[in-house]
Amino acid sequence: MSTENLSAEDLVKNVKETFAKKILESRIERHPIGPKKTEMIHIWMKIDRSILRPIVEYLMTLEKYPHFAVASGYDLGDIIEIVYHFTIYYGRHGKELLLNFTVPIPKNDPTIDSICDLIPGALISEQEKQEMLGIKVVNIPKDTRVFISEDFPEDMYPWRRDEKGPTPMIRNLHDPPPSNEPSRKQHLKEEKQ
Repeated sequence: MSTENLSAEDLVKNVKETFAKKILESRIERHPIGPKKTEMIHIWMKIDRSILRPIVEYLMTLEKYPHFAVASGYDLGDIIEIVYHFTIYYGRHGKELLLNFTVPIPKNDPTIDSICDLIPGALISEQEKQEMLGIKVVNIPKDTRVFISEDFPEDMYPWRRDEKGPTPMIRNLHDPPPSNEPSRKQHLKEEKQ
């Protein structure tokens, strides 16, 4: 583990040298924040999914426990994009680097390797992406639903914008329910019996 804080430019350079053609694009953004206008540095890298785990392992050489915030996800048409948000040098005022690894995943092969064995706190984010976007996280330690009920259709994902999205289930709540849908009153009566 390195004891030296890398600059954003040095970190990007090292990652590009280490992972070569698997870094699809990168940029550094600087934003002044707070009343003292402290500079917050965001590093964005679009990476091939095959290097997600090696990138996390690389971060762990810089800091024993890189701070994992969350993974966010989006349906972008032909791909699903997962963004892993990390911070290194967390808690070192003015030295923190926010790292955002964007991983495009093709819908015809929506799989990605779990990072839970490296970062246990990633579990809830990985479960959420499976349930909401329909990706398969390979080797996830707890492959169960957390966010949507067990009776929700298996091949339907709330954040998808294609035929696997929830559009068939959506209706205006002010409209009467379809005739084949039980009313709330019927449901309550059945529960009491």
